[in-house]
Amino acid sequence: MGGSRIGSAPEKPQCPLACFDLLRISPVRPQQQSDCILKILMTESSQSQETLVSLRNVCKTYRDGNVQALKDVSLDIAAGEFVSIMGPSGCGKSTLLNMLGALDRPTGGEVLWRGRSLGAARNLDQLRAREIGFVFQSFYLLPNLTAVENVQLPMFEGSLPRGKRVDEARRLLALVGLENRLNHLPNQLSIGQRQRVAIARALANKPALVLADEPTGSLDSQSGCEVMELLEKLNATEQTTLVVVTHDESVAGRGRRVVRMLDGRVEEDAALSLP
Repeated sequence: MGGSRIGSAPEKPQCPLACFDLLRISPVRPQQQSDCILKILMTESSQSQETLVSLRNVCKTYRDGNVQALKDVSLDIAAGEFVSIMGPSGCGKSTLLNMLGALDRPTGGEVLWRGRSLGAARNLDQLRAREIGFVFQSFYLLPNLTAVENVQLPMFEGSLPRGKRVDEARRLLALVGLENRLNHLPNQLSIGQRQRVAIARALANKPALVLADEPTGSLDSQSGCEVMELLEKLNATEQTTLVVVTHDESVAGRGRRVVRMLDGRVEEDAALSLP
């Protein structure tokens, strides 16, 4: 008779999630298990996804004509990716981030969002409000608003009634570990907590893409590590596409791909392997 021999177990297809079974029986610490699961989720979230934003031969020259910030840059960011952008000061990292976030227009080349050119788009404000979240080194929290009020600010671009805005802001602050700091003003929060509020605000409208410009630049090493762990978790569990500009190799190494820039050009674009 055909088929499997009596007593032999059917062969199971190999799947990365099979590692979960190993985690249950292997003698590793809970933190190691958590880190392993997070890495699996990060890898799977970046596989077989649509291209979210693309740059095609993008150039950016400022009006005086003496500074060419970007030179023939082509780059694709897929939905679910965690990409780090590195390079020395003045290499074009922030200008590249501005292009990805529709904060500026190129002087040459083309930026596409989900395959459609932004060249003819009249209302980029609406795109940014609905699809893109921003995290800055300096936080930019309004000092006279509480944490829960700061997080609500981007929601005013939408149609949520007040009660639902407040509920969503509370949910996001709980997501970043600040459920006990809802009514604190920025000057009543630590530097690391302020950056967490800024991250919650960036997620306010459920953006497809979050752009973080030196998110750990103003933080001490412990707070910086905590913020990056939070961003990793959001990328893995919320499938939020994440692009981080950084000078810090340890920060860049948390992503799955590193783009290195020099003199306005992409010098290297390399995937990182799992540790």
